[in-house]
Amino acid sequence: MTIPSIFDLCQPRDDVLKGTTADSDYAANLANVLTGRASRDYTDPPTFFTNTYPTEGLKELLVNVCGRLSGKGESVSAVFRLDTSFGGGKTHGLIALVHAAAGMKNVSNISEFLDPTLVPNHHVRVAAFDGENADPANGRPMGDGIRAHTPWGEIAYQLAGKAGYEVVRRSDEQGIAPGADTIKELFGGEPVLVVLDELGEYLRRVQHMGGRDQLTAFLKALLTAIESTPQAAVVYTLAVRSDGKGIDAFAEENEFLSTAMSELESVSGRKATNLNPTRDDETAKVIRRRLFSSVDESRASDVVATYRTQWTNHRDALSEEARRSATGGEFGLTYPFHPDVLDTLTGKTATLGGFQRVRGMLRILAKTVAAVWANRPTDASAIHLHHIDLGSDVIRREFTTRLQQGAFVPAIMNDIAGSPEKPALAQELDAKHFKGLLPYGTYVARTIFIHTLAFNNDLKGLTADHLRYSILSPSADLSFIDDAKTKFRAESAYLDDRPTAPLRFNAEANLTQVIGREEKNIDPGEARTQLVDRSKTIFGGHAFELIPFPGGPWDVPDDVSDGKPRLVLLSHDALEIGADLREIPEIVVRMFERKGADGSGLRSLRNNLVFVVADETKVSEMKRATVRRLALQELKRPERVKELAEHQQAKVFELEKKSETEAAIAIQQCYRHILFPSRNALGGTGSVQLAHSVIDIQNASERPGSGQLQIVRQLQSQNKIRDASDAPDSPSYIRDRTPLKKGQITTRDLRDEFRRDPSLAILLSDDAFRKAIRKGIEDGIYIYKRGELIAGPNDPMPSINIDEDTTIFTIDFAKTKGLWPRPALAPPAQPAVSGRGDSISSSPLPPLEGANAASANGSSGVFSEKQQGDLSGAISNASNFKAEGVLKEALRKVVEQARIAKIDKIDRVIIRLFEYGDAFKLIPVANTIAGAKRSVRLSGTFITAQDSEMQFEFNGTAQDASTMKDYLEPQFRAAKDTDLKTGISFAFDGGLALEGDVAEKFIDKLTRFASAAAYVEATAQVG
Repeated sequence: MTIPSIFDLCQPRDDVLKGTTADSDYAANLANVLTGRASRDYTDPPTFFTNTYPTEGLKELLVNVCGRLSGKGESVSAVFRLDTSFGGGKTHGLIALVHAAAGMKNVSNISEFLDPTLVPNHHVRVAAFDGENADPANGRPMGDGIRAHTPWGEIAYQLAGKAGYEVVRRSDEQGIAPGADTIKELFGGEPVLVVLDELGEYLRRVQHMGGRDQLTAFLKALLTAIESTPQAAVVYTLAVRSDGKGIDAFAEENEFLSTAMSELESVSGRKATNLNPTRDDETAKVIRRRLFSSVDESRASDVVATYRTQWTNHRDALSEEARRSATGGEFGLTYPFHPDVLDTLTGKTATLGGFQRVRGMLRILAKTVAAVWANRPTDASAIHLHHIDLGSDVIRREFTTRLQQGAFVPAIMNDIAGSPEKPALAQELDAKHFKGLLPYGTYVARTIFIHTLAFNNDLKGLTADHLRYSILSPSADLSFIDDAKTKFRAESAYLDDRPTAPLRFNAEANLTQVIGREEKNIDPGEARTQLVDRSKTIFGGHAFELIPFPGGPWDVPDDVSDGKPRLVLLSHDALEIGADLREIPEIVVRMFERKGADGSGLRSLRNNLVFVVADETKVSEMKRATVRRLALQELKRPERVKELAEHQQAKVFELEKKSETEAAIAIQQCYRHILFPSRNALGGTGSVQLAHSVIDIQNASERPGSGQLQIVRQLQSQNKIRDASDAPDSPSYIRDRTPLKKGQITTRDLRDEFRRDPSLAILLSDDAFRKAIRKGIEDGIYIYKRGELIAGPNDPMPSINIDEDTTIFTIDFAKTKGLWPRPALAPPAQPAVSGRGDSISSSPLPPLEGANAASANGSSGVFSEKQQGDLSGAISNASNFKAEGVLKEALRKVVEQARIAKIDKIDRVIIRLFEYGDAFKLIPVANTIAGAKRSVRLSGTFITAQDSEMQFEFNGTAQDASTMKDYLEPQFRAAKDTDLKTGISFAFDGGLALEGDVAEKFIDKLTRFASAAAYVEATAQVG
């Protein structure tokens, strides 16, 4: 049998369907009704009584009071007290009384409320005081230019007009209560109804005006006047419980009034009749009457029966409410609302401050009915809690604004009903898992949320079986409800995630869940790009030239480039390996052995490559860390972070900062497999010449972001890599493993051997190579030759050039070629004294002879012929002394030679340096020598890394030479090729005395910070 929907059986009122009901339509205001300012729903009697459900309490109120006014009733009381909570219908009852006193004109359904004969058929004077609208200080305008300040002033005007007010004017203006006879005078011998509402609020307004005592006096006088007048009644309201305790913001005042009225009743011996216009069990009927113009009761019973059958069939999976026999009867009364709707709103939502039971439910449910009829969901056999659409602004504001539950806005937007641009979790679950079905994710989320809104913590939330009961309908499937609940609970950022907690929302997000959800929203392409970029940054550095994520041999150059070995970082998407690797993967083999666009060429510089490969067990962890970082960066954005609580915002910033380090560690721990050139290849002899090593996880965690550092350390532990701080390999090993074993090789070719041969160490810099050459020279295994400069064991160590013009010889080969031992210098000639009157040339640098060559061999020295000519001076009348070697040693030699020649003073010392590094160290020192004219000549060339060439000459003071040195030194250090000829001259004022320690002090000062290989020449004037 097809179950009819609510659209078949119910017809909402027009104003509900159109959404034209204003908030004031659900919040009756007695004063506005009396002045005609209220809506038609309240001022028009037929409309008012058509929309009003005749509760037992309202009927009792009308029967008692109208019986008193008409003189036909059996009531003996003239005083009626309405004790009810907010939203319980008290103001609605007072308005009904006002209309009844006026005769209920044109009301067609009088008999629903009372016997029509009890309705007064003659004029009744009606006066109502509403403390909510009173203005004790300024007076409330009544008409005829009159402003009433007190309840008795307002009542007097309403009962007898301007004349009546004049009777009590002085009492009103002075705030002094009139007597009973004065009040009775205002009745004019006619039936009278006096209504007093919100007296507690009035008392609050006059608390500093002495109004409490006067109000008590007025009430006593009023009750006396009423009780002594036939067909007169007074009805007042008090917001107190049965125990006399106040229940609203004016609790203290209401409690005072309750006590005062009890005392007045005791004095008079007449008790007020206590009435309650709306009982709890009538709330559903009141709401249904107001929202629907018709409900097909007979067919509705079929719907209720179907639900009963479902509850019986699934009784073990549902809460106690489904098993109670009374629930079906309640459903018949609440239809089209599911019983859980009104139970939750009255039992939980109504406990929130500011929620007026009937009014609050009317507002929420009227908006819900309008939304349901607008959207017409196919499963609407009844209106459930899950039909309260929190995605509707007007409905959501009923909870977040009117009930001051704004703290839950982030929970709603993120978990229940988000924007089209950013759907909430429930909407995502519906789209992903329940497409084409009921929106189970949204139904679960809405139901849990409404059940969360309660004042007391133990009322918040519901159990899984109650959730099933609340959502289950003829169109719903329990298995899907459970599935949606499980999925929602697993991913919700705001559900209380404590194991024993009921299903309920927290105002603050579970930050772990928030981050987890954001991680799921990260685009995989964005995450991949971030991972690639971050990996490039981490494995970039100064030790290796990084080749990131090559596609094949064509992406890995086979040239020297800037001299650094290359680190090939293979994409984790291309290759993952484990610790038990048995053979080198094919993709690595091709890159290691081949080169060129098509991979057909053979790679030459194989010892110049190190491969880094991802660990198959760590890839997912690396990806997770990257996604987490992106998620935290997204949550850190201002528009996102403001959705979180303040302390959670601080936590997001903290976690985002940590995530950078955590992502770096995860990347380094993943890229921990190193494949490096080695004769001890993985797989043994005959295999590809690559060995395998794995960086320890702990080591990979050190200094996150410096991936090359861990690789260098690992290769150092394998004795495969050398930097300038490492001890070099044995010179004899290098000799025997390279073409040097044939006797000679250029430094450039020897350096390239280290890039070719996997059995050699990988050199991280040319400094490491130079260190190896120096050790070979010091150990007497190598001879170094560059141009005329030859260096062997016990010689001053020259700077090691790496080029095709510099050669390394084995010492045995050098001996066979006559290069070593170096031919001895001719002994210095005895000074030829030709006279003593001539002075030494003023040229700053006299003629220089080349290093390692005697003047007799015709060498032109380190300067050109033109420079030699420019430097030549009149030295025919001078004695010359020459020496070559370590600077200090050479200086001492020439001093000793001069002393042997019986020379008292040396007039000039000239120093020629072989290496630019020595020159740049000595020039600043020379500039500090006092008592001498210091001159420097520089002549040189350097070629930049971009093959630009600079040639220069300098001839000037040592001070200016220091400035030139500051410019030239970094240029030479960065240059690809260099050549520098340096001469430094000291012309001593009055000569350098050889007796005593003057000469020794000069030598010590000059050589304290500069140890160099040099050619030294000293001249002394003779004759």
